[in-house]
Amino acid sequence: MKVIEKVEAIKQQELTAQENLDQMYSVIEEKNDDINAFVELDYERAQKVAQDIDNRIKNNKETGKLAGLVIGIKCNINVEDFIVSAASPTLKEYYGSYNATVIKNIIKEDGVIVGLTNMDEFAAGSSTETSMYGPTNNPNALGHIPGGSSGGSAAAIAADMCDITLGSDTGGSIRNPASHCGVMGFKPTYGMVSRQGLLDLSMSLDQIGPFANDTSGIALMLDVITGYDPYDPTTFERESGEFLDDIECESLDNTTVGVVKEFMDVTDEKIDSQINKSIDNLSSLGAEIKELTFEDINLGLPTYYLINYVEFFSATRKYDGRKYGERIEEVCGPEVARRIQIGSYISQKEFSGKYYKKALQARSLIRNDFNALLKDVDIIAGPTVPKLPHKIGEKLETMDMYAYDVLTVLANITGIPASSMNAGRVNDIPVGLQLQAKPEEDHKILSTMSALEKL
Repeated sequence: MKVIEKVEAIKQQELTAQENLDQMYSVIEEKNDDINAFVELDYERAQKVAQDIDNRIKNNKETGKLAGLVIGIKCNINVEDFIVSAASPTLKEYYGSYNATVIKNIIKEDGVIVGLTNMDEFAAGSSTETSMYGPTNNPNALGHIPGGSSGGSAAAIAADMCDITLGSDTGGSIRNPASHCGVMGFKPTYGMVSRQGLLDLSMSLDQIGPFANDTSGIALMLDVITGYDPYDPTTFERESGEFLDDIECESLDNTTVGVVKEFMDVTDEKIDSQINKSIDNLSSLGAEIKELTFEDINLGLPTYYLINYVEFFSATRKYDGRKYGERIEEVCGPEVARRIQIGSYISQKEFSGKYYKKALQARSLIRNDFNALLKDVDIIAGPTVPKLPHKIGEKLETMDMYAYDVLTVLANITGIPASSMNAGRVNDIPVGLQLQAKPEEDHKILSTMSALEKL
């Protein structure tokens, strides 16, 4: 049953919100010890919400867009009275004292928040192995990483533990695990969704977005969380229309899809083979395929990480052990420590021009060149991640871990929307098709996903 069909079934009381919660919770109880997708659960709280929804439906009262859907939230997004730890010992006893704007919107639309999902510590990672709660297992490739940093949110969808989850994406942290776990993940245009209440990894790159098993779940959540927020000055006011309208798309006539040679060149040949099948499907749906080149690809990772290091160092200065939590440098894991140390070093006055300012110049160059690339196409299609996920516990060099992000960081550097959806399997492990579009053309991506989904 598609997510939108489930909402309708709940509103018609063919399925109650309580029954949906109980079904999902039984799956969580059965699988979570092995998968480790959820790090905190509150069934009683969720039950009260579900019962209230059912009572209002029985009394012919209005209910919201998410009525009765079970929702998981990445544990770096503030949810009142949950431990919002960002999977770090720094905040292991920090209870959210307020709801982030996206959480307020979910509650207003009658989503049933069941718990918080696992992640890499402070979102600094691509594997969900750096969490203080231990690694998350990939439900669709057991024994392998689910990707990161939003690995728990992707795994919860892949394991059918909830209907929709939220993650955050700084350099691919939604799309990377969506690819590895074989689910859908969507990073909206920067500024489309409020980040108020998100524990920042890198403020100029971060964006909150949804995971689901079908486009209707993505569309529903985007309709709920997008929009201007006076508490987040990066958001913008724009009438963008309903995302649910996009899921009716069945044809890609009058759509031009760009395929970038360099994206395929850096990707494993077996993954490329699956991606090419998806590109053939786009063509069969009526899309015109256009070959493109992007010579800045090697600039992406160094530009991204230099900006990330400096902004993360700045964001973590509040974790000094005085106001809340522990002093971050005393308790954090090695990847967080590495980013703080490098960020501190290159933030020094004598080095900022040498590194950070050059990274900002490179960012402008990449943005201009990528916008030029998008000028004559509606969508860019290609692989989400260039290689298959490694096995949990396998030791990787730092640069090998960072290499997972080479195809996803460009969307964060440029602020454009991007998504990942399943394109098939290699060695019985899911691989993802990444779709990217011009800033604020999120609807084109969802329409394309919908047409492919129907095919």
